[in-house]
Amino acid sequence: MFDPEELDQIRASKAEWEEETLSPTLERFGERADEFTTDTGGTVVERLYTPADVDIDYREDVGFPGEKPYTRGVYPTMHRGRLWTMRQYAGFGTAAETNERFRYLIDNGSSGLSLAFDLPTQMGYDSDAMMAAGEVGKSGVAIDSLHDMETVFDGIDLGEVSTSMTINAPASVLLAMYVALGDKQGVPREQLRGTIQNDILKEYVARNLYIYPPEPSMRLITDIFEFCAQETPKFNTISISGYHIREAGSTAAQEIAFTLGDGIQYVQAAVDAGLDVDEFAPQLSFFFNAHNNILEEVAKFRAARRMWAKIMEDRFGAENPKSMQLKFHTQTGGSTLTAQQVENNVVRVAYQALAAVLGGTQSLHTNGKDEALSLPTEKSVRTALRTQQILAHESGAADTIDPLAGSYYVEALTDEIEDEAFDILDDVDERGGMLDAIKNQWVQREIQDVAYERQREVEAHERIIVGVNEYQVDEEPTVEVQEVTEEEEQTQVESLEAVKEERDTGAVENALEDVRAAANSDENLMPPIVEAVKAYATVGEICGVLREEFGEHDPGMA
Repeated sequence: MFDPEELDQIRASKAEWEEETLSPTLERFGERADEFTTDTGGTVVERLYTPADVDIDYREDVGFPGEKPYTRGVYPTMHRGRLWTMRQYAGFGTAAETNERFRYLIDNGSSGLSLAFDLPTQMGYDSDAMMAAGEVGKSGVAIDSLHDMETVFDGIDLGEVSTSMTINAPASVLLAMYVALGDKQGVPREQLRGTIQNDILKEYVARNLYIYPPEPSMRLITDIFEFCAQETPKFNTISISGYHIREAGSTAAQEIAFTLGDGIQYVQAAVDAGLDVDEFAPQLSFFFNAHNNILEEVAKFRAARRMWAKIMEDRFGAENPKSMQLKFHTQTGGSTLTAQQVENNVVRVAYQALAAVLGGTQSLHTNGKDEALSLPTEKSVRTALRTQQILAHESGAADTIDPLAGSYYVEALTDEIEDEAFDILDDVDERGGMLDAIKNQWVQREIQDVAYERQREVEAHERIIVGVNEYQVDEEPTVEVQEVTEEEEQTQVESLEAVKEERDTGAVENALEDVRAAANSDENLMPPIVEAVKAYATVGEICGVLREEFGEHDPGMA
């Protein structure tokens, strides 16, 4: 950007400014702290950034939107052409209640649906299982069979909506239900749009909602890649998730390094299974967190895009531009929400949403202010959605592409986060890749060390959390919370019993045996799973067959 002589002149001018202008002020007033760092503490923030702090080739490192290296965005017009998809995470209690919430969100302008599942569903258990007692419908909607999926989307045309499903270990079963429902509605499979999270590696790292050991889990994922490439080309087959890695306590650089590391592992597994990288890679998507430090988050998103383009071209020889484009969903930071002074969470969410939009997200979920306490109420969900709509239509943040490009600080920070993340990926490679690094607990320890240090900083008042360790109030207002009752759990169990009584038992048994046979062969598992859910085999029954054939993951045996 500047020739060496100009940079030397800038450095000399900065030294003169420090001596003549800055020094007297520092001596008299000082600064708020001896040192400033980014939110995750990985990078020291300098007092002032100049062109001398940025070493970039514009066309090579920044470029133009829709062109390599995609630093400025994956599409030529970005949000000037089409706003990001405004998703609101929904799903609680029964399928009927979730349908009501979906209809409410659509009526209020939501352009995408995001389906949350309860803990039993995420672990592959039906609502009547002993393991499900007390958890049915609590953290999301209970989905036992295709009947529940039909109820969730009653009156909603799958050809008109995009649906994101936060499901991992049983992702094949829930995707099969969505495909089966589309078939019943008469929607061509190639028109189905949405995303399944389907990211099992981050479950081993951060959430622990896994069922099967890593190897069969990876087989299920590559089967989904192959099936969707052929049957549902508009459906994103995986949402490689850094969100939960960040929620577990990682730095921004760790978030993108470990997420892209998981992505590398998935791509390699698919290539090893004989799939063409340019056939499945365009359907990969990513899922990142947005925290409070706006400029660090923007730099993180820009660095991640540039890194993925390099990885796909250099490691895997991808030639299709869509294979190199990192498209991502963002959710505001759940771990940043506080139970104290919940109204402050509205402000936090707004800043985080701004960071996601300035960073070029493709879709966005904004948390409800009360999610530190319970599932969000309708009122808080509406406020969260209105936050996005105000950002889109009133703030001007979406009117130009990558508006912070060229900022000396943002460009320098983008470079620093990229360098740190690639260094972490080098460490991963030295440990044999993400799968081995996870099995050996190295990734988990790296994140835990950061989380411990951040908590220590909060307790020592070195890190201020407004309303928690500073600016407290003695009284908290009463907050309405969304609750799921025991009666609703019983309603779900009774509904499941009715489905089992009405279905063709023989057809279910035959379909489950077809799933078992596929599990013991090289056959793609998705077609028999689709047929099983059409026969109204349940999540628990299908996952039970796979448990018997694949076993269950024991982290102590890794």
